[in-house]
Amino acid sequence: MGSALESAWQYLTDNFSEFQLASFGSFILHESVFFLSGVPYLLMETWGLTKYKIQPKMNTPAAQEKCILKLLLYHVCVNLPLMVVSYPAFKYMGFTSKLPLPSCVHHEYATPFGLTSEYAHPAEILFLGFATICGPAITGPHLLTLWLWMSVRVLETVEAHCGYDFPWSLSRLLPIYGGADFHDYHHRLLYTKSGNYASTFTYMDWLFGTDKGYKKLKALKNGSQNCDEIADDKLH
Repeated sequence: MGSALESAWQYLTDNFSEFQLASFGSFILHESVFFLSGVPYLLMETWGLTKYKIQPKMNTPAAQEKCILKLLLYHVCVNLPLMVVSYPAFKYMGFTSKLPLPSCVHHEYATPFGLTSEYAHPAEILFLGFATICGPAITGPHLLTLWLWMSVRVLETVEAHCGYDFPWSLSRLLPIYGGADFHDYHHRLLYTKSGNYASTFTYMDWLFGTDKGYKKLKALKNGSQNCDEIADDKLH
């Protein structure tokens, strides 16, 4: 496996410059991971799959199309230029794409419906994009490390905005991980002091008390479910 990956990597570095890989290669990887991970949730909503859906409301095809078109525009006009202009900073900090590939120890510092996760104002996309690459830029990573970090971040934000709470969702395994169910509350009360600002780890919402509304809603839902179960037991 290692030799196959190194051979593939050698092919990339032999046929493309480091600048091309770091900028345009990173952009292609981002778009691939983002849309391939987000489209399944879009299709589930299009097909009307309501099981495990957090909110019963479905987005219209027109709303979905508007989201996709604006995402493509913002990605090309904001994300791509950011990747291009950030290359000198990465290079200054020791960034490289050469073999050998980094070992797993080298990665210790790495940190709605799915496609809406990056549906935002261009200024917000620019700010969040800068925040995402700032950490890796400081460490001067290998290009593969940067690509792995970017892929994990994209998968995380798509999952947090997917609109579905599955039995296998990571939030059910890690108590401090927010995930879709936690962050969906933030979008549900849009343009209000909704709380639940975290999409990954929830401790800051707990610390500042911005998750109280969510906890009350969960308590009400759990109470309602318990009442329904009691009523069903009496009927049987």
